[in-house]
Amino acid sequence: MTLERLRRDAIRRSLFPPVSLRQAIDRLGFVQADPIRSPARAQDLILRHRVRQYRAGDLERHYPSLDIEEDFLYAYGFLPRRNWQLLHPRNTRALTKLDRRVFDLVTAHNQIHPRELEAHLGREREVNAWGGYSKRTTRTLESLHFRGLLRIARRDSGIRIYEPAPLRPDPLSSIERLRRLILLIAGILAPVPERSLRETLRHLAHAVPGLVCKPTLIASLLKSGDLESAEIEGMEYIWPAGKIVASEPPRVVRFLAPFDPLVWDRRRFEHFWDWRYRFEAYTPPSKRKMGYYAMPLLWVDSVIGWANVARKESGVDVELGFIGNRPNTTEFDRALESEIASMRVFLAAAEGT
Repeated sequence: MTLERLRRDAIRRSLFPPVSLRQAIDRLGFVQADPIRSPARAQDLILRHRVRQYRAGDLERHYPSLDIEEDFLYAYGFLPRRNWQLLHPRNTRALTKLDRRVFDLVTAHNQIHPRELEAHLGREREVNAWGGYSKRTTRTLESLHFRGLLRIARRDSGIRIYEPAPLRPDPLSSIERLRRLILLIAGILAPVPERSLRETLRHLAHAVPGLVCKPTLIASLLKSGDLESAEIEGMEYIWPAGKIVASEPPRVVRFLAPFDPLVWDRRRFEHFWDWRYRFEAYTPPSKRKMGYYAMPLLWVDSVIGWANVARKESGVDVELGFIGNRPNTTEFDRALESEIASMRVFLAAAEGT
């Protein structure tokens, strides 16, 4: 086992040949969402490499027919319904009077926009988790959604439209739910450093209150053969049972989203490619080194730099940065131009989404 084999296997697992939108979400298991559009939302940038003829906004356009849900796993995003079911039930406490009233109103309307609730409940505000103010009705909708009683039916200009959640089958035992969630997350990020997996699983304390991931569970899955591991250059890696396949990636350039599964774990990123990537959207402009929304630039099996992509009236503007020297080959230049052309087509449908 070598680092190169692990790196190539990670690319093979995550950047599979393009399939349908439904198949891609099912295969990924989870697609992280982010509202920043620079040049498009993270979920769209993640899916563009994995879905045939994908255009910015396709996920939102087709969401109602995809049998998927919005929810929080280790971050907020989109999951196949079978994975979403592992997150619930989350909270068994009784509903408050306001909870019940909001739930009954949503049920009566079938689908409801938060503004429609204001006509019934007013515009009262309360302090949110970030110290700011949110409308009480919106907070209640979000709480009922988190508890699995409501779901996101669709979005209207980015605003969540709610409806009653589908009935769920009888829940699995806590241990079985946790086992499947560990295997799910390990598969999404595979091969993943053991330390990173353990840190990511701590988010389950928020995603599924009451499910406690004990260190012995990962050890048990390794012992049973559901997970496998290897130590590479002093770092222990874990992946779901199956051979590491180190096939050579296609000789193409890809601009990856900052939240792409291939990029998500910064510990692995630095070990794989020997440099530290920074997401600087929330960094003061004077302190940015790569740019507001710098996307890692993958060339074959190496992330050699980053790209800042901006939509202009005249087309797409791309600024590149490199860790070392820019590859001085015709092959790279052609691959780069192909990726920029692909980005233009992808963004052509972005207006109005």
